Amino acid sequence: MFPRHAVLYCTNSRTACRKTRTGAKLPSPAALEAATVVPRRAWSIDNFAVNEANHPQLTTPATDRPAQSHAVAPKDAAAVILLRAGTDPRDPQVFWARRSERMAFLGGFYAFPGGQRDAADAETTVENCDDAETRAMISCAARELFEELGVLVARGAETLTKGQLASLLDDLTSGRMSFPALLAHYRLHLDARDFTFAGRWVTPPFSPRRFDTWFFLVNCPRKQAARVLSIEFDCGEWISACAAAARWQNYEALVAPPALHALQVLTGGITDNLVERFLSVPQAHRQPVRRIEFVPGFICFPVRTPTKPPATHTNCYLVGEREFIIIDPASIHEEEQAALASCVDELIAEGRAPREIILTHHHPDHVGGVEALREHLGGNIPIAAHELTAEMLKEKVRVDRFIADGDLIELAGAPPLTLRALHTPGHTRGHLSFYEERTGVLITGDNIVGLGSVLIDPPEGDMRDYLQALECYRSLLPRVSVLLGGHGPAIGSPRAKIEQYIAHRLEREANILAAVRAGVGSPAEIVAQVYTDMPPKAHVMAERAVLAHLEKLTADQLIVRESVGRYVAREGA
Repeated sequence: MFPRHAVLYCTNSRTACRKTRTGAKLPSPAALEAATVVPRRAWSIDNFAVNEANHPQLTTPATDRPAQSHAVAPKDAAAVILLRAGTDPRDPQVFWARRSERMAFLGGFYAFPGGQRDAADAETTVENCDDAETRAMISCAARELFEELGVLVARGAETLTKGQLASLLDDLTSGRMSFPALLAHYRLHLDARDFTFAGRWVTPPFSPRRFDTWFFLVNCPRKQAARVLSIEFDCGEWISACAAAARWQNYEALVAPPALHALQVLTGGITDNLVERFLSVPQAHRQPVRRIEFVPGFICFPVRTPTKPPATHTNCYLVGEREFIIIDPASIHEEEQAALASCVDELIAEGRAPREIILTHHHPDHVGGVEALREHLGGNIPIAAHELTAEMLKEKVRVDRFIADGDLIELAGAPPLTLRALHTPGHTRGHLSFYEERTGVLITGDNIVGLGSVLIDPPEGDMRDYLQALECYRSLLPRVSVLLGGHGPAIGSPRAKIEQYIAHRLEREANILAAVRAGVGSPAEIVAQVYTDMPPKAHVMAERAVLAHLEKLTADQLIVRESVGRYVAREGA
């Protein structure tokens, strides 16, 4: 098994659901004709495989050329949308599981079981399937389902007792037998008719690990009980698709896309055109995902920027249902600016009105596309930021309105949203965060991110201010439901992440203070002793972080600056 990066991908699920109900045409009608669905038990894949030639490469609106990719190549994976035996076809039940908050990627989100393809999957025999790649991915799906939920979908498994199934599972998870060897030994076999293809989704490019995941609809055998076996999940349950989709819509559950897309498709029931509805969005055919709605009314649109590694993208947020604001239109690249403008135009076409562009802070990887978007919207849309951010952007960006700590941004809609501005300096002096109290959504800018680490770089960065900003976030717990950072995916385990950030900084500070007390006085020397977990190429940046800690310790009167670049412990401190 592997970290659940592979089963978590994103789409504009509510728009996609509306499109399926209006009968949108599919990118590959010929392929769909080969994937006829028979309601209830008799699923059929009929050697369905996506041919990339049927799905033209995405082009950018600005250049009409293929979009440039700076992301890592995705690895093969499979996930299973498990349907309960005997479920009501009008409102089918599926098994979803909540990812443990300990997980670094989308902890706290609900998802489907799945995982990365093993080399042995290519050796598994799958009946009624002539395509080698499809056979391997069906094997991957079946194996992961067995490992994570204890459900074995294989012909012949119906004769096994619970004890025998447990023995098989132990043979597999202990590594004593590979999956194809286990099937052969117990005279079991997979049949493609038990695995209905439901799309291939590729992880968005902002992720450091990417997967090309095949989704399969699978009926749970009547005599087998699904239960969470993987430490990657902290709970799981059967739930009707309508109930699950409603929990997301009501901000009661975080749902990892495209699980959300699957749930919303299933709210239409199990029908003859079910596969067609699953495949009616381009994202189900490996097309890049740009518009990501982690929670209702909060759209994340990652854009490529010259940011600090490991990040390659900055998150722009479009917030609001009827009127909306655009937070951090970040990219300097024309093709990315055009893509964001296209997303804004799409929202306008849906009946939403852009009200304002807002900046969390002044760094280039957050403001690079501000003027381009303002011009695209006619040049009159106001830009708002903290006064200190406006000061840093003087002569670069015209800021029309200052936002102060405690200011409220009320956005009309159903439901309406009210963002409370929080002045949270530390990363920069003018850094702003935004908290929506009713939904618990907290936009953290660059103070907490879903990918990489936060650099506190004096004199603009201040470690004492930064720790106070983190304490501000902690004071909002337990009401915070999700953190939306400036880079990387959403964070569905806010308490764990905030506590981790605070503990990490305090641990670094304690080690730095101990080093100074031991006579290690310069940032470079401290990095060599304290930051042993960092590669040498990162030491220059680490020295800036050490300097921020040294300045805080000086302000706390625990150390003194003895000479240029050297510090000693204060006597008696």
